[in-house]
Amino acid sequence: MAHRIAVAGASGRMGRMLIEGILADADFALAGALDAPGSALVGHDAGEFLGHSTGILITDDLQAGLANAEVLIDFTRPEGSLRHLQACAANGVRLVIGTTGFDDAGKAAIAAAGAHTGIVFAPNMSVGVNAVFKLLEVAAAIFNTGFDIEIIEAHHRHKVDAPSGTALKMGEVVAQALGRELDKVAIYGREGVTGERDPSTIGFSTIRGGDIVGDHTVLFAGTGERIEITHRSSSRATYVQGSLRAARFLAGRERGLYDMQDVLGLK
Repeated sequence: MAHRIAVAGASGRMGRMLIEGILADADFALAGALDAPGSALVGHDAGEFLGHSTGILITDDLQAGLANAEVLIDFTRPEGSLRHLQACAANGVRLVIGTTGFDDAGKAAIAAAGAHTGIVFAPNMSVGVNAVFKLLEVAAAIFNTGFDIEIIEAHHRHKVDAPSGTALKMGEVVAQALGRELDKVAIYGREGVTGERDPSTIGFSTIRGGDIVGDHTVLFAGTGERIEITHRSSSRATYVQGSLRAARFLAGRERGLYDMQDVLGLK
C-alpha cells in the first residue's frame, strides 16, 4: 500500500521536486499540498506544473492539507515548519523536516513534538552528505592534533541562513569527535588584525551566489599536508530521494525524534 505523503511549500523549488518524486514512485501517493496564505497557486492542481491532473489541490488550509496524509515533508521556513509541527503532533501525522535555520527554542519544540508523533529532522537529507558526517567522525579522531579545521560552504543567492545547517552539523560532528563544544570554538568571520590562529577553533566560511545547489568542504590543514572532505550537490533530487527514504523509515514509527543517521543505519 502506497505511503500517503503531503508536501509543504508546494509551489516552491523543493516542493515541486518533491511532488514530482512522489508521483514518479509507486511506493508513494500524493495526499496533500500546502502553500502559504496568499499564494497565487492556492486552488490549482498540485501537478499542474508537470501537465498532470493529480486531483490534489494546493491549499493554505493546514487541516485540509493534512487530512489524508500519513507523513508531511517540509522544506519551508522555521516559522512555517513550527506551525506545521503543532498540527502534525496534534493529528498524529508524521513529519520529515528538511528546513534549516531553527533557533534553540525551535529545535526544542521539535524534540518535544517527538513525544507525540514520528519525526525525522536533519539539516541535510542527502544520503551522500550523511555518509560524509560519518567520515568526518573518523577523520577528526585521526587529525585531532596538529591540524587546523575550516569548513567552507557555498549556496545559491536565495538562501537566507548562514552558515548552512549542513555546515553547522559538520562542525558539531567534528567538535564532538574532538571533545569540544562547537559554540565555544566556532569562528564565523575574520576581519582586520585577528592575531595568530587559535588551534582549538573551527572556522566557517560562507559563499552565496548564482544557482549553487550546495557545496561543503571540511579542510584539515596540517604542516606539509592538507586533507579535504567535500560533498557537492548538483541537483536537489538528492534531497528528494533522501526525504522519501526518511518517509519510508517513519512507517510504523508513531513517535520519536530521528535523524538521517538513524534512517541510514549509521548509528
